Amino acid sequence: MVPFRYSLIFLATLGLLTACSDAPDAAQAATAESSASTAAMPSAESTDAGTPFAVTEVAQFDAPWAMTFLPDGRLLVTEMAGNLRLHNLNTGETGSIEGVPEVVHAGQGGLGDVLLHPQFDENRQIYISYVETGDGVSGAAVARARLVLDESGGGELEDLEVIWRQVPKVSGDGHFGHRLAFDDEGMLWISSSERQKFDPSQDMSGNLGKMIRLNDDGSVPEGNPFADQGGVAAQVWSLGHRNILGLAFDAEGRLWAHEMGPKGGDELNLIEKGANYGYPIVSNGMHYDGEPIPDHDTRPEFNAPEVSWTPVISPAGFIIYDGELFPKWQGSGFIGGLSSQALVRVAFDGESAREAERFDLEQRIREVAQGPDGAIWLLEDGRRGGDGTLLKLTPKE
Repeated sequence: MVPFRYSLIFLATLGLLTACSDAPDAAQAATAESSASTAAMPSAESTDAGTPFAVTEVAQFDAPWAMTFLPDGRLLVTEMAGNLRLHNLNTGETGSIEGVPEVVHAGQGGLGDVLLHPQFDENRQIYISYVETGDGVSGAAVARARLVLDESGGGELEDLEVIWRQVPKVSGDGHFGHRLAFDDEGMLWISSSERQKFDPSQDMSGNLGKMIRLNDDGSVPEGNPFADQGGVAAQVWSLGHRNILGLAFDAEGRLWAHEMGPKGGDELNLIEKGANYGYPIVSNGMHYDGEPIPDHDTRPEFNAPEVSWTPVISPAGFIIYDGELFPKWQGSGFIGGLSSQALVRVAFDGESAREAERFDLEQRIREVAQGPDGAIWLLEDGRRGGDGTLLKLTPKE
């Protein structure tokens, strides 16, 4: 494997990009909101000699955001406009799952993550995150429902129940976060970003800019560090976050999360109980108006990132790989890059991490998933025009 190396031209160009490149302008948002139907597409393999994997284009979706595999190998894919799709990888057919709640699709908002309950085989429960509105303001919500599939290749969500909401709802259409993960103890983790409002990250009267830990029914479990404060604070595991768009547990059960920095300073953090990660008081980036923000090393009471990126990568989607198809990558993290249009491999050494390789894919990578056979799957988000492509990465012969 050949490590990624920046060229001087690439450095100069990427330095102009910002971590908030996730937010489209009005024309791009209109494109993302267009109602294109999902369709299977012919497989096409890349011939890029600079990567150790072959890239196969499998299907297209309308502004996809997240995906998860069902036990039978079919794939659930969320589309930001509010569509939950069921894709059959064997036949190439795509169906729809009905019963998704009303979704606000604007800017970075829309239908977000999709996650299976750890006992899905028994209870058929799935979790979705999405943006909802109320009284002219908006916020993320998480709901659980029973997935009922039919013989036509689609299905519906039954007994849907909202189990968590961002508090407070605010104006704007950015920085929702709403990534979901389960740990080995069956706890549900939710990333709640700060909605581009800065100060809520440090305000314990709300849950913006926080990492949330809940029971699978949305109730507060024992052991949360701020439980004695009651109210919304009891949900919180850590604070001082900006815009978390990827969560993954390593083999030892440690939670890692990446987040978009402001102008510079994208982060990969090891999430620790009760820790404060400092935003907006400290950051390895600066404000968009050029006003500096003190670096993490000026305030050692705040947890500093294990990896920081300037120029930014605009991270989205995250796995820690444990499959057999790429044995040399077992234990490595893989992060999708939006503005960087790359797949970033992260190497871990206990509680430390570093970027190990970067693969230029020339596509905005929104989501990363590991397939049942150990293949790595990517979703290109399609928010810069055209449909988002589902990509499969397999070792080269």
